[in-house]
Amino acid sequence: MRALVCNALGDPAALVIENRPIPRPRAKEVVVQVGAAAVNFPDVLTVAGLYQHKPDLPFIPGMEGAGRILGVGKDVVDWRKDDCVIFGVRPGAFAEYVRVPDNDRQLMALPSGWSWAEGAGFRVAAQTAYHSLVHRAALKAGETVLIHGASGGVGLAAVQLAKHLGATVIATGSDDGRLAVVKDWGADHLINYRDQDFVAVVKELTGGKGCDVIYDPVGGDVLEKSMRVAAYGARLLIVGFTSGGPSKLMSNHILIKGLSVLGIRAGETPLRIAPEQGRDYVEQLPKLAALGVMRPHISHRFPMERAAEAFRALTDRKVVGKAVIEMGV
Repeated sequence: MRALVCNALGDPAALVIENRPIPRPRAKEVVVQVGAAAVNFPDVLTVAGLYQHKPDLPFIPGMEGAGRILGVGKDVVDWRKDDCVIFGVRPGAFAEYVRVPDNDRQLMALPSGWSWAEGAGFRVAAQTAYHSLVHRAALKAGETVLIHGASGGVGLAAVQLAKHLGATVIATGSDDGRLAVVKDWGADHLINYRDQDFVAVVKELTGGKGCDVIYDPVGGDVLEKSMRVAAYGARLLIVGFTSGGPSKLMSNHILIKGLSVLGIRAGETPLRIAPEQGRDYVEQLPKLAALGVMRPHISHRFPMERAAEAFRALTDRKVVGKAVIEMGV
């Protein structure tokens, strides 16, 4: 099989396609023939050696994908050959075949009518949005949520889920064309922060009250400025740092406004302290997918030979929703 391999940490341009043996499933595993795999910002960080999870070199990057089960291990009960699935791995998705544990948090059925690309782009963004807005923020109908980076994968999933939960969504981004897609998915208000002062606009939209929840995968001064539009008792969700660095929050603002600052680890929290949240993913996310609530938007598709372009599209903020690498299945 062909696989995209990282032999040295650094620029994604150094990733190479190598031939590897097709894996065989162990007792409690399945082997999936990959139709498509999504490119996520943590993949960029992992290849650069900057992510918290650091696989040993050489490794095959990629956290999520979709495809058809080629083979099942002898102890696998719930899956059969030719089942179409969404899968999660850590890492290994950027290959024509991948071995996946028979674990209901790492495998789910591909919803009817979905493409490989849509399935590939679902899992990471959906889990992040659900963990953020439901588990951590307990977002309620009638509340107002400010979603930064709304045209990205985790941002767009949060817009979709927040609208489903009955919230008013204020979405920010840096490009009118990309924000138009966010509007199509239900955002109530759009702010292009390159042309507008989002602090002033949010204050006007909320009558000076501010937002009940702030969802921030961007970091840097975006989150620092967001403190000024947080309502009393607001929940600040720290989802990521796509701006390139963390924020410096003023503790006096947190105190005076009674704010809750919540770190988002959608994968780790269920493993470490809250296994019931993992069961929520298994039970609730397929239902939301079947309803079309969190269906991924795919703006870019690349063959494996152009994987470096896929990474660049993501880091250059050209992607709306998700970019995927398609394997030609």
